[in-house]
Amino acid sequence: MSRALGPFAAVLGRDLLLAWRGRADVLVTLAFFVVVVCLFPFGVGAEPNQLRAIAPGVLWVAALLSTLLSLHRLFAQDHADGTLEQLLLTPEPTVLWVVAKISAHWIATGLPLVVVAPGLALLFDVEQGALGVLVLSLALGTPILALLGAVGAALTLGLRGGGMLLALLVLPLFVPVLIFGAGAVDAYLSGVGAQAHLLLLGGGLLATLALAPLACAAALRIAVE
Repeated sequence: MSRALGPFAAVLGRDLLLAWRGRADVLVTLAFFVVVVCLFPFGVGAEPNQLRAIAPGVLWVAALLSTLLSLHRLFAQDHADGTLEQLLLTPEPTVLWVVAKISAHWIATGLPLVVVAPGLALLFDVEQGALGVLVLSLALGTPILALLGAVGAALTLGLRGGGMLLALLVLPLFVPVLIFGAGAVDAYLSGVGAQAHLLLLGGGLLATLALAPLACAAALRIAVE
């Protein structure tokens, strides 16, 4: 176990350090999330009931688009400088460092969205009880977006117009996460309870965590060959 955790921790730490050095890109993703959420009240009006009704969908769509905005950076720099090829040549399991890179990417880009979301939800007059459901749904859902997005980023790595193709590949896969994530908050607000939606997100996270790194590793080998 310790032998496996060593390379995992090394890649995770390296990518987090690179994210800190390039924190301007991380701040752009976070700023995009904040701006998109804040624009909606200007478009639909300031009627409190209407704002409360659209808040879960707005926050989740903004989180989805912010995640999509940052996906192209996941493997691009390592591919450009040859690091990716060196990682593929190491004896360590490819899935191990792929999970480490995706984890670092989520910590740098997804976790700040989860932290900021409750404050933005207050702008929509979302009740206090729903804030916990919102945070939990984002904490379960954004890693799924990162894992699915990583597969798309690996498949489009090095392709001309890869950014557009990446969006076309992953957006349909993001839709179920969006439905259950926003639906969890809506279900809580309507009195039905969010447990079913959160359980589905949790099951989806486990399934994606088991399958997406394998697909991502295979796609990276193809991209480098």
